[in-house]
Amino acid sequence: MPGKTSLFVPGPTNMPDRVRQSMDISNEDHRAPGMEKFWHPLISDLRKVFETESGQPFVFPGTGSSGWEAALTNLLNKGDKVLSARFGQFSHLWIEMCKKLHIDVEVVDVDWGGGTPHDEFEKILSEDNNHEIKAVLITHNETSTGVTNNVSATRDLLNKLNHPALLFVDGVSSIGSIKFEMDSWGVDVAVSGSQKGFMLPAGLAISCVSQKGLEIAKSSNLPRAYFDYHDMMKVNETGYWPYTNPMPLLRGLREALNMMMEEGLDNIYSRHLFLAQAVQKATQAWGLEMCAKDQSLYSNTVTAIMVPEGIDSTDIVKTAYNKYNTSFGGGLNKVAGKLFRIGHLGDLNSTMILGAISTAELAMYDVGINFELGSGVAAAIKHLKI
Repeated sequence: MPGKTSLFVPGPTNMPDRVRQSMDISNEDHRAPGMEKFWHPLISDLRKVFETESGQPFVFPGTGSSGWEAALTNLLNKGDKVLSARFGQFSHLWIEMCKKLHIDVEVVDVDWGGGTPHDEFEKILSEDNNHEIKAVLITHNETSTGVTNNVSATRDLLNKLNHPALLFVDGVSSIGSIKFEMDSWGVDVAVSGSQKGFMLPAGLAISCVSQKGLEIAKSSNLPRAYFDYHDMMKVNETGYWPYTNPMPLLRGLREALNMMMEEGLDNIYSRHLFLAQAVQKATQAWGLEMCAKDQSLYSNTVTAIMVPEGIDSTDIVKTAYNKYNTSFGGGLNKVAGKLFRIGHLGDLNSTMILGAISTAELAMYDVGINFELGSGVAAAIKHLKI
């Protein structure tokens, strides 16, 4: 079909023309004199996004998964025990990565659509008298179920119990789109990726590590080379990298941060909330349920919409793509075929989100879901006209 394919998956997200044009450059000398004038302001602006004064940002070539591997191998030792809840595909994947790295994971399984089980965490941590648990892993925004977790509450729990465990946070689909307060929440390492709120192609693992975490990384014994924090930090201080860096992506990151600073972080967070509410109101008007089990868990970057019994949500995703040139996210793992996901993060405005909602109506109607045509669009318009 003629026309542009619309992108409403929860990553990669739409890339602004300014960002794309900033990357459309000839190859350049990544060791040219004066590169520190480019690099140091970039690090300074990343600190603003993570909301940290003392945290150390890192940018590694790779996706968010590589950022997680860097976090685990730099801050933990072989055989260390960590605590994590599994309530979606991405929390599940981080748990599986821990196992592959010979990290002992105590897993608390939660129904998908639920959030961090703080009551169960409190029981486990309070019984950990010898402080064998070295870290607590939290997925801030579980992309597969449209659930945002309360990271601050996890830190409050650790403080209440006077437990020294590090706080690891997966912020891949939240940082840059949902307010994130690294210092205030006492986060020791936060991991994100370039293809979500930073509005870039995939290819950069963007993370930030506390001073406590950096000190621990000096003596941790899990193997690492390419992703060594201290090797990277030592060379970064001079404005360079220990190996060839992806300069087009870094130029794009510079322009993305320019755009974010121009709009203002608080305005970005408000915009994401406003647009998310439009999708949520549309879903309610269709008479459908969201995977997130409670309104307090609703994500501002992705809405996971349950489909009626007898409907395969994969058909909605295929119809939207093949017939209407629009990409939605499908259900993953336990929720495969049971839901589809509308991503609403990054470079996005009201008319774009109305396009997503109206296309969802077309695709749902085509696959036989019973609802009043136009009801979701109307509900969204009533919200967006405010």
